[in-house]
Amino acid sequence: MNAPHLPARPIQALPDRLISQIAAGEVVERPAAVVKELLENALDAGASQITVRLEQGGVKRIAITDNGRGIPSDQLPLALARHATSKIATLTDLENVGTLGFRGEALASIASVAQLTLTSRTADAAHAWQIDGGSMQVTPASGATGTTVDVQDLYFNTPARRKFLKSEQTEFGHCAEVVRRIALSRPDVAFSLTHNGKTVDHWNVSDPARRSAQVLGEEFSQARLALEEAAGPVRLSGFVGLPTAAKARADAQYFYVNGRFVRDKLLTHAVRAAYQDVLHGDRYPSYALALELEPSQVDVNVHPAKIEVRFRDSRAIHQFVFHAVTRALAQTSATAHGNAPAPQPAPSAPLPWIREQQQASFHSQFAAQPTGGFGVAQNTAQYGALFARDGTSPSGLSGGATAFAEASAFAPSSAAAAFSSTTGNAGSMDAPLGYALAQLHGIYVLAQNARGLVLVDMHAAHERILYEQFKTALDEDALQVQPLLIPVTFHADAVEVGTAEENRDTLQALGFDIAALSPTTLAVRSVPALLKNADAQTLARDVLRDVREFGGSRVLLERRNEMLGTLACHTAVRANRALTLPEMNALLRQMEQTERADQCNHGRPTWVQLALSDLDKLFLRGQ
Repeated sequence: MNAPHLPARPIQALPDRLISQIAAGEVVERPAAVVKELLENALDAGASQITVRLEQGGVKRIAITDNGRGIPSDQLPLALARHATSKIATLTDLENVGTLGFRGEALASIASVAQLTLTSRTADAAHAWQIDGGSMQVTPASGATGTTVDVQDLYFNTPARRKFLKSEQTEFGHCAEVVRRIALSRPDVAFSLTHNGKTVDHWNVSDPARRSAQVLGEEFSQARLALEEAAGPVRLSGFVGLPTAAKARADAQYFYVNGRFVRDKLLTHAVRAAYQDVLHGDRYPSYALALELEPSQVDVNVHPAKIEVRFRDSRAIHQFVFHAVTRALAQTSATAHGNAPAPQPAPSAPLPWIREQQQASFHSQFAAQPTGGFGVAQNTAQYGALFARDGTSPSGLSGGATAFAEASAFAPSSAAAAFSSTTGNAGSMDAPLGYALAQLHGIYVLAQNARGLVLVDMHAAHERILYEQFKTALDEDALQVQPLLIPVTFHADAVEVGTAEENRDTLQALGFDIAALSPTTLAVRSVPALLKNADAQTLARDVLRDVREFGGSRVLLERRNEMLGTLACHTAVRANRALTLPEMNALLRQMEQTERADQCNHGRPTWVQLALSDLDKLFLRGQ
């Protein structure tokens, strides 16, 4: 089909208003985008109290009032001019942005597609001043210290854009979500939201824990784990939801970088990877996390909406976030719920001191970084030390891991006796999971603790215990490499070849020898011994992609954990196996000393608590 013939036109400069309307197509996508830009300006102005008033989902009116510094009257015309801002002045400023806004486009873009009025007063002004976005006239006005931006009839002069807007409730929902995101990141600021004259939300100044409970709901606040990690100039804080409280939708995931809400696939992947062996099925975790780092280490000037970022050292950030969330989730054991004081560690439970060694080692890596550098360089040797140093057993585990398996097999043994000797008598209930009373249908262990009744799935619980012990045993050993008698060659594209050549040391630290035979051919000469039976070509492609995007440990962790999970499942005590009371109590004590013991390897709960009040309700006691 022939293209239509267009008449030749001379090149000419576009009018300023048309330029602003073009920019508005990127900046002002819908009413929620207006709310976002104006809220960020209010926060940059130092506001501690912000009021958002909406009419008809923000299409009819958006009015945002703050008590910030205000704008002097002689600068009001500049505030509505394109590419005029007080936040940056040089390229150095742009590379070290410390404010939410910096492009100088928002107000000009909004004024080009809506009727905008800006009223502002500084602390030293006798009264407020007002500017009309259409006529650009500045007139005296009344108003308290701060700024009010009143936006009415959005897209009144671009009706085609207005037709793309959704229903009033849909647009309001997007606006409300923007307010929630920003309110969640700034608990030190009070926010109020009204729609069509009715107050929808109001949050007073509070602390992060309280604000997250207000915004995300009490359900989240009762099923979350606090997180606080720092390494050099990088800090991660906030809350991650318990795996058992995961949702069917990813609608409660909030990640902030230097106070800015972002959607970043690298950060999302790091969190998801940390949940990989505690999350059941296609469930999504809930979290509210804030990453803080030097502004020069992150590029926020990626998209006009400022919702995407790029990190200078993306691999290091991915690994830092992954390990921070992983350690937070390690708290998901009975002792983390505050049911009762934790019992003393049993002699054959080595995990606590091993965990302390691993954490100290991890932090020492960052402490050794030069103070002038980034401080979070990925140590691939540590992240990749996943496999056995000694000869593997027929089951694929090192001798150390096999010893763990043998010591953990549940049978009437000295190990069980050692555990039972620390329990005291069953009448004492100072242990988080209490003490065993009986076994139900050869599947569940019934125990009582200070709160009431505890039900334990004995196979799932023992499976998690073995799984964590196997991982610990392997993590302590050095990497064992399996050379291939006949190298596996495969066709590769330029990106794969370049990745193999640029990351040769990283790949070797992970147990791979991948060499370029030609510009289009790679050869796999060795693989980790634990994965020697895997398809070498598929594994190499996956690892090359992982090294390029995330740092190299994801694929190996997933493959290793899958194998260990299968082994733990087959090794764990089977259903319908009768256990004695000492054996049941030994299982409970091991659960209390095992990280992530709240879930089996597939993310299902291993135990549930029925409080006395719950039991009373079943029998209508006190009613």
